[in-house]
Amino acid sequence: MTQDKQAIAKSVGEEGPLGLGRRHWLRSVFSAAAAGVVAGPAAWAQTPTARGNGVRVLRIGNQKGLLNILKARGTLEDKLASLNARVTWTEFNAGPVQLEALNVGSIDFGDVGEAPPIFAQAAGAPLAYVASSPPRPRLEALIVPKDSPIRSVADLKGKRLAYNKGSNVQYFLVKLLEKHGLQYSDVQSVFLPPADARAAFERGAVDGWLIWDPFLAAAEVTLGARQVADATGVVNNRNYYFSTLQFAKDNADIIKVVIEELNTVDLWARDNRTAAAEELAGIFGIPLEVVQHYLNRGEFGVLPITPEVLQEQQQIADTFLALKLIPKPLDLREAAV
Repeated sequence: MTQDKQAIAKSVGEEGPLGLGRRHWLRSVFSAAAAGVVAGPAAWAQTPTARGNGVRVLRIGNQKGLLNILKARGTLEDKLASLNARVTWTEFNAGPVQLEALNVGSIDFGDVGEAPPIFAQAAGAPLAYVASSPPRPRLEALIVPKDSPIRSVADLKGKRLAYNKGSNVQYFLVKLLEKHGLQYSDVQSVFLPPADARAAFERGAVDGWLIWDPFLAAAEVTLGARQVADATGVVNNRNYYFSTLQFAKDNADIIKVVIEELNTVDLWARDNRTAAAEELAGIFGIPLEVVQHYLNRGEFGVLPITPEVLQEQQQIADTFLALKLIPKPLDLREAAV
């Protein structure tokens, strides 16, 4: 195995990003890498500018979710062709690395949870919020092994909890502990990306794991993981669609078409969950039961950014500042377009 393939293998973990079928997943990753759609920061920095030869380019960074249906169907490409624009796609396994790509100027649009934009803005990313999902608190949770003695949030004190640093689950953990009279410092944080966190969870190297769907559904279905708490009554766990301030300003027509197409796919999935699960299972290469478990607790639709939504993000920024997780205050109004 070459050094490049070893690095990719390490990044996805021993069992792939959902802990399912390592060989199958690695084959797909290596094929994608050869085609130039899986890239690290050095490669992103070499990406061409968003305009060339008179054709505008929308560079989308996506995670595992309904954006994949839009990608697979090709309807967005058809719509944007009339605007003399084309689309490229790059898949990421978590929000922070996705926003790193935005910050170095290598993607123009993507989907992400609540917390990563805060860290990105604190690092100077020129991020603009362009749409959001409804609240989706059931799509993230704290899970433990099925035979774990942990039965409540109160049992977490002193325990080792794995989660992706800078992701939406970090804010969820902060507020979950606060709700139950504990502090962020009362637990031991083990910062791991989803694939590595699953491996640690399976080995018993951590006591619990804070994770989102479809990784959450995969752990429940294939490992029998047990939820201690989801985000209901704790945080909203919205999904956000983002761009850069400059791209959104210069390409409002493109952003409008993307949001319309996303909303069409979302509403179709809401009304056709079985068909959507079958489509996504084929795209992801994971068991249908996992995708059904994930979609059956989802909330659908693409909503405009309102002052109230930005205020939710402001509360996250203020919380992270108080915990010294970000170095400076943020004014979320600066991220509106």
